[in-house]
Amino acid sequence: MTADDLTGMALPKIALPSTGGGFVDPSGFEGLAALIIHPYTGNPGVADPPGWDHIPGAHGSTPQLLTYRALRAEFEKRGVTLCGISLLSPDWQQEFVQRTSLTFDLLSDAGWKLTSALQLETFAAGDRAFLRRRTLLTRNGTIILDRRHVDPPDGDATAVLKWLVDA
Repeated sequence: MTADDLTGMALPKIALPSTGGGFVDPSGFEGLAALIIHPYTGNPGVADPPGWDHIPGAHGSTPQLLTYRALRAEFEKRGVTLCGISLLSPDWQQEFVQRTSLTFDLLSDAGWKLTSALQLETFAAGDRAFLRRRTLLTRNGTIILDRRHVDPPDGDATAVLKWLVDA
């Protein structure tokens, strides 16, 4: 079973390992926060999961996250905290943050705590599961926008900014 629209739902109190060090509970962000849920970021020298090229929506995490990085100042003007979330390990995420000079934290839900609590949609590639791309905009821990099936991934940040301006 997976969750449909999560708008109006309060995030559960779950602390996740952060590339910024320690643990972060996304429900504790004050004000606005964009939780950029993404499946996978590549790692130089490591092959993509089997069949990756044939899974709709699998590709695009790197352009999505880098577009948020490029537009970070626009989000900051609106008081929005940016945070990426995936099932990838903290070490995998740290490599990505360092290699791309990502300017916001990534949280690891490798233990599936948040994924299970929110019934987030996943898909399989090889013997691993990955999160379906989704962006949750929250205000004080409550979801106010649930963008599912984000396509194209590199247009997500612009769409969220537009929603903020129009809201």
